[in-house]
Amino acid sequence: MTIRTAVIGLGIMGRRMAENMVLHPDFTVTTMWDPDPAACAAAQEAAPEAVVSATASEAMADVDLVYLACPPVPRKAYALEAAAAGKAIFLEKPLGVDIAESRALVAELQAAGVPAAVNFTQAAGAALTDLTRSIEEGALGDLCGIDIIVTYPAWPRAWQVDADWLRFAAEEGMTREVISHFLFLSERVLGPLTLQWAHAEYPDDKLCETHVAARLVNAEGLPVSILGSVGGAQPDRQEVTVKGAKASRRISEFSIDTVSTGEDFAPTSDVPADTRATSLKAQLDDMALLMAGKTSRLATPEEALRVQELIEGILANRGVQS
Repeated sequence: MTIRTAVIGLGIMGRRMAENMVLHPDFTVTTMWDPDPAACAAAQEAAPEAVVSATASEAMADVDLVYLACPPVPRKAYALEAAAAGKAIFLEKPLGVDIAESRALVAELQAAGVPAAVNFTQAAGAALTDLTRSIEEGALGDLCGIDIIVTYPAWPRAWQVDADWLRFAAEEGMTREVISHFLFLSERVLGPLTLQWAHAEYPDDKLCETHVAARLVNAEGLPVSILGSVGGAQPDRQEVTVKGAKASRRISEFSIDTVSTGEDFAPTSDVPADTRATSLKAQLDDMALLMAGKTSRLATPEEALRVQELIEGILANRGVQS
């Protein structure tokens, strides 16, 4: 039997997940909900057999899994409603924007005992899996740190403009939306990080950040350096480089894996024709494992909370050394 799923929030991420669940043999998109009728209509094209429910509660009533792709602020209430009903939870990131609220959410999910994961898209992907194996085998030598570089001509990106809330500092921005993925990866590689210093710039008191820089370190003092900016005629650039004394690995666009021993970075394997679809399938493969009580590589709510605490510290220009 397939995993009957409710998709709550039918913006671009909700529609993409619905489309990939339709293609996955372990999942069925049973119900969907969004307050925007246009978003519901667009999602119906991706999952034509799903029922568009009148309310989120109705959509979550008779399913095995609830996937929450709505904005961060309402996400907690839906997650707790689903957990109280014994449903498994798959949340989009960020986990939230209020630290106290997210800590309470994680505690209540733990108490509910339902399967729960957060969609950091590299968690189950081939790039992070192979990077971890290479580090364990010593192929990189002693690790030297991690560099994160994210630059865009505009924010939101062209394919995100329909989600107007992405423009505002209250819930979004490139640091929460993108750099969070790479901080998750960094903690998987280096262990827990501490924010030393951060500087974020905002065009006004409502819009999200346009420039960000930060330095974090792990318990051994290995640094994670972050540079993010918006503006200028350029393609999107999203990359994280794990630096080793013998070799370094660079993952671009979330899944394009390359290696260098001092020369130009070269591919470690063939790039899939559709990297996004390949990544989402891997995430769904591991969600199915989690729901079967097996080992999963997906991000836990506890990991997502640690990332959120670092992200919110960066956005607030905090650190242990200011």
